[in-house]
Amino acid sequence: MKKINTALDEVFIVVAQKFDDDRGYFFEGYNAKRFAKIGIDFAFVQDNFSRSKRGTVRGLHFQEPHAQGKLIRAIRGAVFDVVVDIRKGSPSFGKWIGVELSAENRHQIWVPPGFAHGFQALHDDTDIVYKVTDFWQSDCEHTVRWSDPDIGIAWPIADVTCSKKDNEAPTLSQSTHLPVFQGVS
Repeated sequence: MKKINTALDEVFIVVAQKFDDDRGYFFEGYNAKRFAKIGIDFAFVQDNFSRSKRGTVRGLHFQEPHAQGKLIRAIRGAVFDVVVDIRKGSPSFGKWIGVELSAENRHQIWVPPGFAHGFQALHDDTDIVYKVTDFWQSDCEHTVRWSDPDIGIAWPIADVTCSKKDNEAPTLSQSTHLPVFQGVS
Protein backbone atom coordinates (compact mmCIF):
# COMPACT_ATOMS: atom_id res chain seq x y z
CA MET A 1 0.00 0.00 0.00
CA LYS A 2 1.21 3.47 -0.87
CA LYS A 3 0.11 6.83 0.59
CA ILE A 4 0.21 9.92 -1.64
CA ASN A 5 -0.14 13.28 0.09
CA THR A 6 -2.19 16.09 -1.49
CA ALA A 7 -2.19 19.88 -1.23
CA LEU A 8 -4.68 19.57 1.68
CA ASP A 9 -2.64 18.36 4.67
CA GLU A 10 -5.06 15.76 6.02
CA VAL A 11 -6.40 14.50 2.68
CA PHE A 12 -4.46 11.78 0.90
CA ILE A 13 -4.68 9.10 -1.76
CA VAL A 14 -4.22 5.42 -1.02
CA VAL A 15 -2.95 3.10 -3.75
CA ALA A 16 -3.34 -0.61 -3.11
CA GLN A 17 -0.68 -3.05 -4.20
CA LYS A 18 -2.06 -5.20 -7.03
CA PHE A 19 -1.09 -8.84 -7.58
CA ASP A 20 -1.54 -10.05 -11.17
CA ASP A 21 -1.47 -13.59 -12.47
CA ASP A 22 -2.96 -15.55 -15.39
CA ARG A 23 -6.37 -15.68 -13.63
CA GLY A 24 -6.67 -11.90 -13.21
CA TYR A 25 -5.63 -9.84 -10.21
CA PHE A 26 -6.11 -9.34 -6.48
CA PHE A 27 -5.73 -6.32 -4.24
CA GLU A 28 -6.65 -5.54 -0.68
CA GLY A 29 -9.15 -2.67 -0.63
CA TYR A 30 -9.16 -2.20 3.13
CA ASN A 31 -7.16 -3.53 6.05
CA ALA A 32 -7.69 -1.79 9.41
CA LYS A 33 -4.12 -2.41 10.66
CA ARG A 34 -2.44 -1.15 7.48
CA PHE A 35 -4.75 1.84 7.16
CA ALA A 36 -4.14 2.83 10.80
CA LYS A 37 -0.39 2.92 10.08
CA ILE A 38 -0.93 5.56 7.36
CA GLY A 39 -3.32 7.70 9.40
CA ILE A 40 -6.81 6.26 8.91
CA ASP A 41 -7.50 4.96 12.39
CA PHE A 42 -11.28 5.24 12.41
CA ALA A 43 -14.07 2.74 12.82
CA PHE A 44 -16.21 2.62 9.70
CA VAL A 45 -19.92 2.20 10.39
CA GLN A 46 -21.54 2.21 6.95
CA ASP A 47 -20.72 1.41 3.32
CA ASN A 48 -22.42 3.46 0.59
CA PHE A 49 -22.78 2.78 -3.12
CA SER A 50 -23.50 5.27 -5.89
CA ARG A 51 -24.02 4.84 -9.64
CA SER A 52 -23.91 7.92 -11.87
CA LYS A 53 -24.15 8.85 -15.53
CA ARG A 54 -21.40 10.79 -17.31
CA GLY A 55 -21.37 14.45 -16.29
CA THR A 56 -23.32 13.93 -13.06
CA VAL A 57 -22.05 16.01 -10.15
CA ARG A 58 -22.93 14.90 -6.62
CA GLY A 59 -21.96 17.24 -3.83
CA LEU A 60 -20.43 19.13 -2.21
CA HIS A 61 -21.79 17.31 0.86
CA PHE A 62 -20.86 17.25 4.54
CA GLN A 63 -22.46 16.51 7.90
CA GLU A 64 -22.28 18.80 10.91
CA PRO A 65 -22.54 17.76 13.64
CA HIS A 66 -21.75 14.06 13.27
CA ALA A 67 -19.09 14.75 10.66
CA GLN A 68 -18.18 11.79 8.50
CA GLY A 69 -14.75 10.69 7.40
CA LYS A 70 -14.99 8.98 4.00
CA LEU A 71 -12.81 6.44 2.22
CA ILE A 72 -13.85 6.54 -1.44
CA ARG A 73 -13.02 4.45 -4.51
CA ALA A 74 -14.43 3.80 -7.96
CA ILE A 75 -15.21 0.19 -8.75
CA ARG A 76 -16.53 0.82 -12.27
CA GLY A 77 -15.76 3.73 -14.57
CA ALA A 78 -14.10 6.88 -13.21
CA VAL A 79 -14.85 10.03 -11.26
CA PHE A 80 -13.22 13.39 -10.77
CA ASP A 81 -13.30 13.41 -6.97
CA VAL A 82 -13.21 16.74 -5.12
CA VAL A 83 -12.48 17.58 -1.49
CA VAL A 84 -12.91 21.11 -0.09
CA ASP A 85 -11.65 22.34 3.27
CA ILE A 86 -14.70 24.02 4.84
CA ARG A 87 -13.38 24.25 8.42
CA LYS A 88 -13.68 27.81 9.74
CA GLY A 89 -10.25 29.05 10.81
CA SER A 90 -8.30 26.50 8.77
CA PRO A 91 -5.24 27.81 6.90
CA SER A 92 -6.60 26.05 3.79
CA PHE A 93 -10.25 27.15 4.21
CA GLY A 94 -11.99 27.20 0.81
CA LYS A 95 -9.15 25.36 -0.94
CA TRP A 96 -9.92 22.24 -2.94
CA ILE A 97 -8.17 19.31 -4.58
CA GLY A 98 -9.43 17.08 -7.35
CA VAL A 99 -8.19 13.62 -8.28
CA GLU A 100 -9.30 10.94 -10.69
CA LEU A 101 -10.45 7.74 -9.07
CA SER A 102 -11.08 4.85 -11.43
CA ALA A 103 -11.62 1.13 -11.41
CA GLU A 104 -8.42 0.92 -13.42
CA ASN A 105 -6.10 2.96 -11.16
CA ARG A 106 -7.61 1.53 -7.90
CA HIS A 107 -6.84 4.78 -6.06
CA GLN A 108 -8.85 5.64 -2.96
CA ILE A 109 -9.10 9.02 -1.32
CA TRP A 110 -9.36 9.71 2.39
CA VAL A 111 -11.72 12.60 3.19
CA PRO A 112 -11.37 13.43 6.90
CA PRO A 113 -14.30 14.65 8.99
CA GLY A 114 -14.82 18.38 8.49
CA PHE A 115 -14.29 18.48 4.73
CA ALA A 116 -16.91 18.73 1.99
CA HIS A 117 -16.90 16.05 -0.70
CA GLY A 118 -18.26 15.76 -4.21
CA PHE A 119 -17.51 14.10 -7.51
CA GLN A 120 -18.29 14.15 -11.21
CA ALA A 121 -18.76 10.91 -13.15
CA LEU A 122 -16.45 10.74 -16.16
CA HIS A 123 -18.21 7.75 -17.78
CA ASP A 124 -21.74 6.38 -17.92
CA ASP A 125 -22.60 3.83 -15.25
CA THR A 126 -19.76 4.85 -12.97
CA ASP A 127 -19.95 3.13 -9.61
CA ILE A 128 -18.29 4.31 -6.43
CA VAL A 129 -18.27 2.79 -2.97
CA TYR A 130 -17.29 4.59 0.16
CA LYS A 131 -16.92 3.79 3.80
CA VAL A 132 -18.02 6.39 6.37
CA THR A 133 -17.11 6.92 10.00
CA ASP A 134 -20.54 8.06 11.20
CA PHE A 135 -24.08 7.22 10.19
CA TRP A 136 -25.96 9.42 7.72
CA GLN A 137 -28.35 11.74 9.50
CA SER A 138 -30.68 13.83 7.35
CA ASP A 139 -30.91 16.66 9.89
CA CYS A 140 -27.09 16.99 9.93
CA GLU A 141 -26.56 16.85 6.17
CA HIS A 142 -25.47 20.07 4.47
CA THR A 143 -24.37 21.06 0.99
CA VAL A 144 -22.12 23.73 -0.49
CA ARG A 145 -22.91 24.65 -4.10
CA TRP A 146 -20.78 22.63 -6.51
CA SER A 147 -20.40 25.69 -8.77
CA ASP A 148 -19.40 28.20 -6.05
CA PRO A 149 -17.26 30.75 -7.95
CA ASP A 150 -15.24 31.57 -4.82
CA ILE A 151 -14.10 27.95 -4.59
CA GLY A 152 -13.61 27.73 -8.36
CA ILE A 153 -13.61 23.99 -8.96
CA ALA A 154 -12.54 23.13 -12.51
CA TRP A 155 -15.02 20.35 -13.25
CA PRO A 156 -13.79 18.42 -16.32
CA ILE A 157 -17.18 18.03 -18.04
CA ALA A 158 -19.06 21.27 -18.75
CA ASP A 159 -22.46 19.62 -19.35
CA VAL A 160 -23.41 18.98 -15.70
CA THR A 161 -26.39 17.08 -14.35
CA CYS A 162 -27.11 17.41 -10.65
CA SER A 163 -29.93 17.35 -8.15
CA LYS A 164 -32.05 20.42 -7.40
CA LYS A 165 -30.69 20.35 -3.82
CA ASP A 166 -27.07 20.45 -5.03
CA ASN A 167 -27.79 23.09 -7.68
CA GLU A 168 -29.56 25.41 -5.21
CA ALA A 169 -27.21 24.90 -2.27
CA PRO A 170 -25.67 27.94 -0.62
CA THR A 171 -22.17 29.05 -1.50
CA LEU A 172 -19.43 28.54 1.08
CA SER A 173 -19.72 32.16 2.23
CA GLN A 174 -23.50 31.69 2.71
CA SER A 175 -23.19 28.31 4.44
CA THR A 176 -24.13 27.75 8.03
CA HIS A 177 -23.18 24.81 10.22
CA LEU A 178 -19.55 24.85 9.05
CA PRO A 179 -17.16 22.85 11.22
CA VAL A 180 -14.43 24.66 13.15
CA PHE A 181 -10.74 23.93 12.53
CA GLN A 182 -9.25 22.08 15.50
CA GLY A 183 -5.67 21.89 14.21
CA VAL A 184 -4.04 19.19 12.11
CA SER A 185 -4.26 15.82 13.80
